[in-house]
Amino acid sequence: MTKGLSFIARVAALAALGIALAAPATEARVGGGRSSGSRGGQTWSAPPSTATAPRTAQPMQRTETPNLGAQQRPGMPGAATAGQAGRFGGFGTGLMAGLLGAGLLGMLFGGGLFGGLSGLASLFGLLLQVALIAGLVWLALRFFRRRSEPAMAGAGAPYQRSALGGAVPGGVGMGGGSARVAGAPVQIGPADYEAFERALHDIQGAYSREDMQALTYMATPEMVRYFGADLEENRSQGLRNDLRDPKLLQGDLAQAWREGTTEYATVAMRFSLLDTMVDRQTGRIVSGDPRVPQEATELWTFRRDNGGKWLLSAIQQTA
Repeated sequence: MTKGLSFIARVAALAALGIALAAPATEARVGGGRSSGSRGGQTWSAPPSTATAPRTAQPMQRTETPNLGAQQRPGMPGAATAGQAGRFGGFGTGLMAGLLGAGLLGMLFGGGLFGGLSGLASLFGLLLQVALIAGLVWLALRFFRRRSEPAMAGAGAPYQRSALGGAVPGGVGMGGGSARVAGAPVQIGPADYEAFERALHDIQGAYSREDMQALTYMATPEMVRYFGADLEENRSQGLRNDLRDPKLLQGDLAQAWREGTTEYATVAMRFSLLDTMVDRQTGRIVSGDPRVPQEATELWTFRRDNGGKWLLSAIQQTA
């Protein structure tokens, strides 16, 4: 019995280490590395892929827009898929439920998952096998999803300000190219792209200063609430997120559409910045490197009402 428990403990430790290495690291930048906010009637539909963001955007993890069952588009996740991914990370929900059900039934009827062990050992065995299989399924799905992603022409090309075109129906990408229009056509021109790039710099700066008043002029009330919650979480841990020198490396337009008197534009942006977490009392750097910029690719959605100012209404991570 003792040898069995020792073996389980060693294997469980290895499984925990593998899962920890496979899990994505928590980001500290604006938005906390999560998909948050609202995109009007397109909130539960993934934005089209672009040269800057060829991978599918992650579904919303925080949003005040209810999922009322958006129409599924070819190649895009439907409402049910998006809802499941938001709750369970987007993989293996049916398999996990089946494994848990089979394991629990086995324990109830005295078999357990390891058969020869009982009591506490059987419980450890159940948890161990579930963890191992979940980790393997996650890695396998990630591998096949990467292999199935189509290559995008022009992906990785540097951002060119000179590539900005004039305003045309449906919009022209920051780095050239056309966007898929979700609703009525919207004209997106050089002034709009400059506003989006300026927002990338200004919002990062205001968030780093923890300037909530400034953020209220640059983002929707919903996004401001998320920013406030993230900053409060940092404060509760005695930390401050120091963001410096944001630079847009590449960008293009994914969608531009109109809903009534409200216009939306979803922009894919690849940018770099110095991102560190600092101890509020001592100034000691807890994570990040103040000399080495980090790169990120995100989809930022902006909205404006009645032709007013563009406000950030959503940030989505790429899968």
